[in-house]
Amino acid sequence: MPGGRRNPVSFSSIVDQIHGAVEKAKANAHDVTSLTKGFAEHNIRFVDLEIQFIGASGIPKMDVVGSADPYFIAKIDDKISFVHINTLTPVWNEVWRVKNVPFLADLEVELLDKDDGAPHDDYIGKFKTTIRPGAKEIDSTPSTHPQPHIHPYVFDGPIRYSRHSSPTVGLLTNLNDARLYSTWKMYIRDVQIFLDAHELQHWNRNYKAAQNIFQGPTSIAVRSGIQAGHRMLYARSTRNGFGIVGSHEELFKIFKGNRPGETDESTQRIKPAVYTYILSKEDDSFRFSETGAAFFVDFASKHALHANCAEAVRYSGEFHLRPECGWEAFSDDTPDENVQWELVVDNNSGTYAPDPMILPDLKALLEYNFKEYGLNVIAYNQADPDLKQSREACRAYALEHRGVRQEELEPHAGDGEVTLSAQASVFGSGAK
Repeated sequence: MPGGRRNPVSFSSIVDQIHGAVEKAKANAHDVTSLTKGFAEHNIRFVDLEIQFIGASGIPKMDVVGSADPYFIAKIDDKISFVHINTLTPVWNEVWRVKNVPFLADLEVELLDKDDGAPHDDYIGKFKTTIRPGAKEIDSTPSTHPQPHIHPYVFDGPIRYSRHSSPTVGLLTNLNDARLYSTWKMYIRDVQIFLDAHELQHWNRNYKAAQNIFQGPTSIAVRSGIQAGHRMLYARSTRNGFGIVGSHEELFKIFKGNRPGETDESTQRIKPAVYTYILSKEDDSFRFSETGAAFFVDFASKHALHANCAEAVRYSGEFHLRPECGWEAFSDDTPDENVQWELVVDNNSGTYAPDPMILPDLKALLEYNFKEYGLNVIAYNQADPDLKQSREACRAYALEHRGVRQEELEPHAGDGEVTLSAQASVFGSGAK
């Protein structure tokens, strides 16, 4: 060969070199900025993944009493995770899509057994593998994003949600509506791509309630109580409900409720209700609950409760559903399936005082996730009079036509009723 003989370089050697570069980029990354810089410097190739979790076999029974409740936690490079729970048999048939993943990333899956009566779940086992196609149930295609290193490890569906019911149901109020004691956690697609251009929304230093939570000598005790409440509300449990949003019916089922005294799910309607929400900076989850839920009554901030007292969130506020004509012009004679529904979202959060300039991108994010299922999105600044009119019309309809009581909209603790805050104080102290 002209110019002298060259030392041959094996394919495996090249792969090892690239893998070393990927690992170096991940190991040296203390935040998203340094991570993306590392990927760019080493010219890392990215892929979009669809991973299928089929099931497991030969799982030992970990509890002496009770049935096995195996679940798994899957992680890619410890940057994004997926939890599947609430199954009595280890047959999952679940799909997880993640885009903009470095093509030599690692997938680690840990299997545990849910134990509701213990402080920790039982460890069963784990395995680790690469995401390269092979015998595994992993489909890999080149990333279609023009700059995948800018937004690595992006959750791409399907949209999942979990419904968490407070363990203190029945102790709080005389209202016999478990839905009022529920919180939802939903994982929606492409949160980073729509919102990464904006700064996180820090707690509001000019808001007295936020000051009590985040600064001053008593703030540690206040946060401790709120965080204990958060753990109770969002605890992983076999009692939780789970679902995947893949159709119009599955999405709107989340927002349906019974009239007082009814139990038949077939008669449920879209409930006129206002919800408190946050978009978490920790895991990009969309967390919400009914604003009037009575167990919130003596918490300093519902948004801080959902955020687990995080000092910053991606965004926060309230939302409600309404017919396109507005609740003031709606009639229950019209079936819900014949209605064009709108999601009215705002930035009404004193704790984090979200920047109204981000509302258009929040609207675009929610439209990207929900419009294909028949839900239009309207975004209002919290000071907009149209928002107040729409919100009050929603509550008025609930009172006049759905049998909702005033105390559900403006909750208070009655005689002998135990609030979540009081229960959380006991829970946080380590009492059983």
